[in-house]
Amino acid sequence: MTHVVTENCINCKHTDCVEVCPVDCFHEGPNFLVIAPDECIDCTLCVEECPVDAIFAEADVPAGQEPFVALNAELARRWPVIAAQVPALPDAARWNGVPDKRRLLER
Repeated sequence: MTHVVTENCINCKHTDCVEVCPVDCFHEGPNFLVIAPDECIDCTLCVEECPVDAIFAEADVPAGQEPFVALNAELARRWPVIAAQVPALPDAARWNGVPDKRRLLER
C-alpha cells in the first residue's frame, strides 16, 4: 500500500512531510506535492506531519478524492524529487480547507 496526497495540498504545499520521509518519495510541482507509489514504504510518518491533513493511506482516501491516487502516480513520473523542507506557499493558510481546488492544480 502507498500513501496519497489529496486536494487540500493544492495551493498550500507544506513540506513538513518531505522532511520526515526516509525514502524521498515526494515529488514537487508548482503548487502541489505528490507521493511516488513505487517508492513509498508505507511508514506513515508523513501523515502526522501534514498540517492540512492532505495525506492518506491509499485505502483510506476520502470519498471524492479517489482520482488523486492516479494523479499522484502520474505526476510523480514527471516532477522532480523534493527531499528537504522549503517554505509553504505564501497564501497557504488562506487555501487550507477550500473545497474544489483540483481545477487549480498546476501541472
